[in-house]
Amino acid sequence: MPMDDTPQDELDNPAHPVPDELRASVRITTLDRIYNWSRRSSLWPLGFGLACCAIEMIAAAASRYEFARFGMEVMRPSPRQADLMIVSGTVTKKMVPQVVRLYNQMAEPKHVLSMGACANGGGPFKEGYSVVSGVDRFIPVDVYVPGCPPTPQALFYGLIKLQELIDGQSIRTARWYHKGADGAPIPIPVLGPDLIDPRQADIIRAQAKKRG
Repeated sequence: MPMDDTPQDELDNPAHPVPDELRASVRITTLDRIYNWSRRSSLWPLGFGLACCAIEMIAAAASRYEFARFGMEVMRPSPRQADLMIVSGTVTKKMVPQVVRLYNQMAEPKHVLSMGACANGGGPFKEGYSVVSGVDRFIPVDVYVPGCPPTPQALFYGLIKLQELIDGQSIRTARWYHKGADGAPIPIPVLGPDLIDPRQADIIRAQAKKRG
């Protein structure tokens, strides 16, 4: 069917170019609805427990709460088979390089849910010598679930919010769909006396030169 319901100025928007294979081929709005419905109803979480929040995540997956009702029952042990990373609990400086590495190994489209006060901002350990003050300093986070620890119901609310986020996405504007999209992996933090972000290497060298 012709794509007669999409304004021409939206098609010609240089900020979000429409791939040639989508022009004048299908009704994108209908395609978005079908595509997003299938994604939101079959999220495969990469579940790994970092601290006490993982106990609540396990409870949410068990028979009393059972997030299989939302189509999320396939907890994957491999990042290459998952499209949702649930960061549940305290992220230590020793663990964050592995979290970034796992995120890089997940295929697009992928999402991150930060569960609990520690993953969100460090929690009671904020500014501690061994704890990261928020996993969003290293990987992009789509949904934050507050609590210490959050209840299974709070995790469900976060998952529903993620589904609503997916519902609002379009293949016309999604970064992961278009050719030439920035798919470069996030640099792995280096663990030394403290965490070093490779993206700030020049700043670190300049500070070291001043001290010298």
